[in-house]
Amino acid sequence: MNNDPNLDRAAAQVEAVLRGEIRAPHVKAFFDEPTFTASYVVHDPATRTGAIIDSVLDFDQPSGRTSFESADAVISYVEAEQLKVEWLLETHAHADHLSAAPYLQEKLGGMLAIGADIVNVQNVFGKIFNEGTRFARDGSQFDRLLVDGDTLMIGEIPLIALHVPGHTPADMAYIIGDAVFTGDTMFMPDYGSARADFPGGDARQLYRSVRRLMQLPDRTRVFLCHDYKAPNRDEFVWETTMLAERTGNVHVHEGVTEDDFVEMRTQRDATLAMPKLILPSIQVNMRGGRIPEPDNNGVSYLKLPLNQL
Repeated sequence: MNNDPNLDRAAAQVEAVLRGEIRAPHVKAFFDEPTFTASYVVHDPATRTGAIIDSVLDFDQPSGRTSFESADAVISYVEAEQLKVEWLLETHAHADHLSAAPYLQEKLGGMLAIGADIVNVQNVFGKIFNEGTRFARDGSQFDRLLVDGDTLMIGEIPLIALHVPGHTPADMAYIIGDAVFTGDTMFMPDYGSARADFPGGDARQLYRSVRRLMQLPDRTRVFLCHDYKAPNRDEFVWETTMLAERTGNVHVHEGVTEDDFVEMRTQRDATLAMPKLILPSIQVNMRGGRIPEPDNNGVSYLKLPLNQL
């Protein structure tokens, strides 16, 4: 036991799946190479009930055009498998791609959920983008705001939400059966960890969040939100195990201290450019994936604040 009852519940759930007492979910990944993002459809094989995690809206920044090829591929799969979508889940307000959740919700139904600390992100970036009173900063753009330990059902398979801040204040991990969806809290073992220098990010929190997840059982299936191909690897990969993460993660494996990690992460983050889609992505994703309201000419605009990030 870890004096962490929500983590203990999540670990016990994984063990129950491994013993055959709870069904394992079926996981289908959709990888969007332009944004290096892995989205997932997760479903209970018995009830055919599922969730979509971290969807992608295609966006061509030079032209300002959005399109739905990635989301339509998800829809085609859901319809072919005759699945019922009950949840559209975001692990956090992404800075590298736009969410397609509203489009998928319109086509497939389901409730949109994110971590309750999205309100902190909305407050920070609402000021940066000078949103004024038209933009509610209370999370009301989402159907459900999740806190640590909240439990949802994917059919008859429990989902336990764990708050894992550090990359952003609002990051959540979702443990569904024996599978954990980590968002950006960790990457493949040979790639390491996410940056922690965005507004509200914190390298010490990130270390503690990773260490928390690493207490899940060795055979926990780990599904990541991104892959960028580590040096000397030629293929994109987005699934691993918690044993592989704990023993082999190049940034935060067993034996790496919190201070060592913070020093590494801080120095590394200082060399990184901002994600190319951070400004459009945050404006859309803090609204639950919705494009800003049109101006009086009927056209929606995304702002480009100068010298703010």
